[in-house]
Amino acid sequence: MHHPLHMPPPGLAPAGGSPRPELANALAGARRRAQRDGDGQADTAHLLHALLEHDPASREAVDACEQGGEQLVKLLGLLVQRNIGYGLKWHGSVEDSGAVPMARSDGWSPAAAEALDAARRRADGRGGRAAGSDLLAGLVADPGCRAVQVMERAGVDRELLRRRLDAEPGSPAEGLPSRVGERAGPIDVSVLRRELGSPQDRPSARR
Repeated sequence: MHHPLHMPPPGLAPAGGSPRPELANALAGARRRAQRDGDGQADTAHLLHALLEHDPASREAVDACEQGGEQLVKLLGLLVQRNIGYGLKWHGSVEDSGAVPMARSDGWSPAAAEALDAARRRADGRGGRAAGSDLLAGLVADPGCRAVQVMERAGVDRELLRRRLDAEPGSPAEGLPSRVGERAGPIDVSVLRRELGSPQDRPSARR
C-alpha cells in the first residue's frame, strides 16, 4: 500500500510536516500539467518536469552530471514537447513501471506515488522536511519509470545522478541555502517553447 506525501489539498506532504516550498510548488505544478495534458494521473515525467522548473537544487544536481553535452537543456526540451513527441505513447495509459497497475483516487500514477513515498521516507530518515532532492532521488531509484526514460533519452547518466544524490542525503537548513543555485527562482520554460517552435514546425517530433 502506498502512503504518498500529504499536504493541504490538492498537493502532498511527508509525515513530519509540509514539504519545503520548492517541492510543494513542484507537486502542485505536476498536477496542473497532468490536467492540461488531459491525463487521468500525474506520472513521474510530470513530477520531473515540474521539479526541474521549481527546484533550483534539482536542476543543479542534473546539471552537475553533464558529460560534455547539454543534457539539462535536452531534458527540458523533451519534457516541453511531451504532447507532440515521444510522450504521445503514454497518453491514456497507466504508469506502473512493470508492476500490476493499481486504481488510485489521489491523482498520482502508481510509480509517481512510489517516488513520493520514497521522498517521504528519505526526509523522515533525517528528521527533516521533504525537499526536491528527496523526490529526485525517489525518481532515479526506479529505472523503469517514465522520468528515467526521459533522462536516458536526454543522455543523463542515471547512475551518476543517483550516486550524487546519495552522497548528499540532507536538505539545506531552513533559510540557509547551501548551494548558489538555491537562491534562484523557478525556471521559465516558455523560452524553450519559443525556441522549439510550434508542433507543425517539428515533423520529426511526431515519429
